[in-house]
Amino acid sequence: MEPTPPDPLIRRHRAALRLCFAIPGLSLATWVTRTPDVRDRLDASTAEMGLVLFGMSIGSMLGILVAGALVARFATRPVVVAGMCLVLASVGVTALGTAMSSAPAVAFGLLLIGAGVGLSEVASNVDGAVVERELGRPVLPALHGCYSLGTVVGAGLGVAGAAAGFPVPWHLAGVLLLVTGMFAVAVPGLRPGIGRPGASDTGAAGPAPDVTGPVRERRLYLDPRLLLIGGVVLGMTLAEGAATDWLPLLMVDGHHMPSGLGSLVYAGFAAAMAAGRFAGGPVVARAGRPVVLGGGALLTAVGIALVSFVDSPVAAGCAVLLWGIGTSLGFPLALSAAGESGPDTTGRVALTSRIGYVALLAGPPSLGFLGQHHGLRAAMVPVLLLMLVAAALSPATASRSGPGRGHRTPRRTGGPDADRSAPQGPATPSTR
Repeated sequence: MEPTPPDPLIRRHRAALRLCFAIPGLSLATWVTRTPDVRDRLDASTAEMGLVLFGMSIGSMLGILVAGALVARFATRPVVVAGMCLVLASVGVTALGTAMSSAPAVAFGLLLIGAGVGLSEVASNVDGAVVERELGRPVLPALHGCYSLGTVVGAGLGVAGAAAGFPVPWHLAGVLLLVTGMFAVAVPGLRPGIGRPGASDTGAAGPAPDVTGPVRERRLYLDPRLLLIGGVVLGMTLAEGAATDWLPLLMVDGHHMPSGLGSLVYAGFAAAMAAGRFAGGPVVARAGRPVVLGGGALLTAVGIALVSFVDSPVAAGCAVLLWGIGTSLGFPLALSAAGESGPDTTGRVALTSRIGYVALLAGPPSLGFLGQHHGLRAAMVPVLLLMLVAAALSPATASRSGPGRGHRTPRRTGGPDADRSAPQGPATPSTR
């Protein structure tokens, strides 16, 4: 039987999620590419910048810790909307704080973006896993590719602004207008009712076919396979977060590049991540999820080693591309593995997302304190070691039904007599 064409509501939902993934990437990249200018405007040391970034850590902790409970109570749509509003507010507050040369105001703006990303992306990942099952093919890779595409756009705007000497506050104000318009387009496409216990994958009332009953979160923490997948997520997302927060300063302070060139190197990292995510689906289908994750972790380790130990700006700039490609599929592939690792897909995706975003947003500020005493190049060594651990844990992400390759039959949604025996997991191992 030919697969049923996707419902127009599902297509609209997928398009809305693309924007909801792109907005945080664009907003964060805008901040990252201007960190040398913000650091100079605040007259802050590396350790003091670490304290400023700690505002993002606090916000991310708050957002991530409550996201799963809020999704279970209110469904994903209100949580995505609330998180997006915090992201938009953060851009305005950060612009104001930079204009006033106020480190506390900038830190508060980063707190807002941390909370917004924590809330919205946990809920968006739950939505993405549902859409992936409904369409019967990988969706999370492209969605996380949209996040990376947003970082490319934000980095490009940042590079242009830095090269032209455009004031950071006005730059951020322009970005605020852009992402507000994107959010206004996305909101109508988000479907209500997804993610609550007792709701189906499409948001309709009734039992979810892949959930045998609400599984308490404390039981998920005791699931050995899920914890191993969480270890992979921890290493891969810390590597991504380290680049997101520190790469321009790492190039400027560690390899003595001009600030504009340091921002351009970060743009190359973002472009490499986007390319890896959009092109990753066929690679995963052919090689399998564990092989791609393990190989990506090793590739990232090589890139970080070259940046840290080779005293050459040219080598560092090229190595950043390896860093970006290697980490590109880590987070979305691990989320896909977590979603099909057992019952309660929402809880499993939320828990794994929580681990990832803690590493992504809370880990990098700690690297600032290491960088203050040992230099930012040396501060990347712990990230390198965690990548080796992630490579060793990658076999835990194998598909429960096989080696992690090939296509699964898409779920039929034609009515109550639809075939409930068809596999309900992601069509292939997917890839942020």
